[in-house]
Amino acid sequence: MNRFSSILLILVGCLSCKQPIVNTKLQGSIFGTYYRVTYASDINYTKQFDSLFYVINKSMSTYQVNSDISKLNRNETNIVDSHFIKVFNTSKRIFKETQGAFDPTIGALVNAWDFGPEGKIINLDSLKMDSLMIFVGLDKVKIEDNRIVKPKETFIDFNAIAKGYAVDVVSDFLKHKGIENHLVDIGGELRASGINVERGGAWKVGVEDPNFDGTQSINRVVTLENKSMATSGTYRKFKIDEYGNRYAHIINTKTGYPSQTNLLSISVITNNCMTADAYATAFKTMGIEKIKTFLKSHPELQVFLIFENEKQELESLSLNGFPKD
Repeated sequence: MNRFSSILLILVGCLSCKQPIVNTKLQGSIFGTYYRVTYASDINYTKQFDSLFYVINKSMSTYQVNSDISKLNRNETNIVDSHFIKVFNTSKRIFKETQGAFDPTIGALVNAWDFGPEGKIINLDSLKMDSLMIFVGLDKVKIEDNRIVKPKETFIDFNAIAKGYAVDVVSDFLKHKGIENHLVDIGGELRASGINVERGGAWKVGVEDPNFDGTQSINRVVTLENKSMATSGTYRKFKIDEYGNRYAHIINTKTGYPSQTNLLSISVITNNCMTADAYATAFKTMGIEKIKTFLKSHPELQVFLIFENEKQELESLSLNGFPKD
């Protein structure tokens, strides 16, 4: 074999070598937080993601003055789009299942306690609270075709479910494009599909420790296989009263007051992120024992709790087979 034949064989051999598979990783800011989308394709979908986020914001953002939900809350319109309807119907189902622990009509109280977009209500007393609670309850709201019927004073806030819904929308978009292998992360709400092609295995995600000082550390690594996970925490957004009691930004739908709870972090795994997001919020107001009872009839929900015990020490609890790496 001459020298030129050897070079030709080397070139042919190199051309036949498999190139390493590389994920595309896109990230940016949305909904007051970050998004990261990792997927097995070399196509850049940044513009498409931005368009999807724009439509969802236009439908359900209480922070945008001209969104459909803001106009609805000002009683300027009662017409909503298909995104709003999907989130409303899921909210209605979970509202009933949790006996009102998840309730998007608590928005007026969220604003009253200065956790929402409207700002704090001055001189908030028991009489003011009672007047606001009269109009709380998703059972007071119904949908007829694409129109919402509600009391004028009822304020709807989907912030506890819309982020999870957006995760599902992005994941469904990628599947529609034939990209089965992907991980969507919006502010810690996650949906995994297929595998991480760069590592040749299932997606690995982390549950953070509830650090009050703002630092980040991982409590548990989870293998997420064609599932969604949402985590709701009380350790970053809270208020402390004159006695040192810590109150979560999650409003108790029965009392109208911020939840005083030893639950610091609730992670829920299920099929879609919208549902996981809503349950993670609801469980914060239910407490550990009620969560245990609820999960006996909901085996589809896997739950991981981090909480303070009576000695103010951190403990964790896995329920319904919550996975561990």
